[in-house]
Amino acid sequence: MTESPPPDASNDPDDDPVYEQAAFWVVRLSSPDTTASDRKTFEAWLSADPAHAEAYAEMDGWRRTMGQVPDPRRRGSALPKIVAFAVALGLVGLSGRHIGLFDRLRADAWTEVGGIRTEILVDGSRVDLNTDTALALNFTSGERGVTLLRGEAAFDVVPDPQRPFVVRGGGISARAVGTRFFVRVDGAASPVGVAEGKVEVTTDIGQATLQAGEIATQDAAGRPEAERSDVAQTMAWRDGTLLFSGQPLSKVLAELERYRRGRIVILGPSVAAKRFSGTLDPRDTDEALDVLAATMGVQITRVTPLLVLVRPAT
Repeated sequence: MTESPPPDASNDPDDDPVYEQAAFWVVRLSSPDTTASDRKTFEAWLSADPAHAEAYAEMDGWRRTMGQVPDPRRRGSALPKIVAFAVALGLVGLSGRHIGLFDRLRADAWTEVGGIRTEILVDGSRVDLNTDTALALNFTSGERGVTLLRGEAAFDVVPDPQRPFVVRGGGISARAVGTRFFVRVDGAASPVGVAEGKVEVTTDIGQATLQAGEIATQDAAGRPEAERSDVAQTMAWRDGTLLFSGQPLSKVLAELERYRRGRIVILGPSVAAKRFSGTLDPRDTDEALDVLAATMGVQITRVTPLLVLVRPAT
C-alpha cells in the first residue's frame, strides 16, 4: 500500500494524548479488578515523564471532586452535579477509546482520533480512513476482502468481475464489483451508503441492494433496506469538511466529537434542538466549536482538555 499525504492535523495542546492516558489510568486504577501488573505498568508510566504525573493529578482530582459535589437541592443549582457527571462520562469514554489499541494491533491500516488518511490497495482501489478507524485486508484469488475493525472507511473500487470487493464489520457485509461507497461500524443508523455503482448489503436477517444515492437503514423488523440520501454530503469528510444542512445541534456535536479526544456534553434540551447549516473543519475541532458558539447562541466551556460543555449563552 502507498499513502497519500493526509490533511494537516491540529497541533492544539488540548489534544495532548498524555491527558487521555492519564484519564485511562484514573478509570483503570479505580476499577475493582485492577491487577498488580496494572499498578506496575502505571508506576512505570508515571515515572517516565513529569508531565505524566501532572496530568494524572489533574484527572484524579476531577474524579475525587465527583464524590464531593454538594447536594444541588441545597445549592439551588444542578450545574455542579451535571459537570461531575459529564467528567465521569468523559473518563469512561476514554477507557473505551483505549480499547482501540487492540484493533490497531490487528490492522493493516488505521488512524488515530482526528486523523484522516488515504491508502491505495494492491489492486489499485482507494480507501479513505476516517477518524479512529482500523481495517485488515484479506485479498485472495477469489475475493478482495476487507474487515473493518472500527470506525468508518470510504472505498473507490477498481472493477474486477472475477474478484468481488467485500467489506465486513459490525454484523454487516457490503459486496461490490466496482463502485464508490462507505461503511461504518460504530453503531450509526446508516452503516452503508453508495455514491456510485451498486452494493449488496447483507446482515444475519436480510439483504438489500443499494443504488447510487442510497443508504442502508433498517425496517421495523431490523432488516436492511435502501433509502434515498445525499451520500456525497455524508462522505465530504474525505476532503476535510463536515457538511450539515439543518441538522440538530445534538447530531452536529456528536459528529464533531468523533474527531477529538474526550467528550462534548450538551447541557439543556434547548441547545440540542437548535439546527445548524454550514461547514465545519474536523481537523480543528476547537475552531469548529468556536464557529458554533458564534453562530448558534451557545456557550462553550472547556473544563479540561478532555471535556467540553455546551449550554445556552447567558
